Amino acid sequence: MRILVTGVAGFIGSHTAQRLLTRGDEVVGIDNLNDYYDVNLKKARLARLSGQAGFEFIEMDISDRAKMAALFARQKIDRVVHLAAQAGVRYSIENPHAYVDSNLVGFVNVLEGCRHAEVLHLVYASSSSVYGANTRLPFSVHDNIDHPLSLYAATKKANELMAHTYSSLYGLPTTGLRFFTVYGPWGRPDMALFKFTKHILAGEPIDVFNYGKHRRDFTYIDDIVEGVIRTLDHTAEINPQWDGINPDPGSSKAPWRVYNIGNSQPVELLAYIQCIEQALGKQAILNLLPLQPGDVPDTFADVADLVADVGYKPATLVETGVARFIEWYRDYYRV
Repeated sequence: MRILVTGVAGFIGSHTAQRLLTRGDEVVGIDNLNDYYDVNLKKARLARLSGQAGFEFIEMDISDRAKMAALFARQKIDRVVHLAAQAGVRYSIENPHAYVDSNLVGFVNVLEGCRHAEVLHLVYASSSSVYGANTRLPFSVHDNIDHPLSLYAATKKANELMAHTYSSLYGLPTTGLRFFTVYGPWGRPDMALFKFTKHILAGEPIDVFNYGKHRRDFTYIDDIVEGVIRTLDHTAEINPQWDGINPDPGSSKAPWRVYNIGNSQPVELLAYIQCIEQALGKQAILNLLPLQPGDVPDTFADVADLVADVGYKPATLVETGVARFIEWYRDYYRV
């Protein structure tokens, strides 16, 4: 297949593109290479893909309506993996317009491109953040998600709603993937594992919010990519039992689906830090702080639908995943 991967220089995007290329697909990758974090890291990820048979990179911004329309008109795209987005919960408090431009304007450009090019299946990144103020665990795709706690989360819920309208109006099969705290080699410098590793190695204190008591469903990058590939191959279908009187939030009478992709084994932040200390052979200096605005105390993925529909459940142990990240970090930064 010829697959468009947006955000191809990103953490998940670069890993996904590599897997698609390895199995023989052609990949058209786009990215705007913005400076939200180290551009050199993004270029290094791209360098791993460049030169491989079947890979083409185009530097462009998904919020550019004319260029996106031209891209879909020019390239014969079979399926789309949409991973480009302005990420980060806390940054959405500081710079909300960046999220509107990328996550809303950019997403409708992707939807319009898929519609007019008659793309067979659109798989896009949602987030565990959509569960917001929900406290019933584990989080299920069949739960209501009407109380987001950050603009980032609100844009991700909006993406799911926007996708549903295109599935309903135009029959475009769409699948939203709610990722749970992704980590691993080539990860994002703004995320906890990256920042903790950097500061511990430098002998500097690390900020530990909620006094280290919150739990996260840390999910290893290879498990995320496996989930992306399997759902890409499993085109979203209608739910013939869907009932408008008792509507199911996780399915539809349109070809629309959402899935959680998480390890389903929440780990307390202090225990996660202990894994990092063990892998580094160095103890952290903890600066314990209260919970930040926009954060939730716990995340825990119910992946029953993912298992039932595509036969997959993430399983990489945190100890294993953290050790692999540390090995990559030491090699990449030569420390």
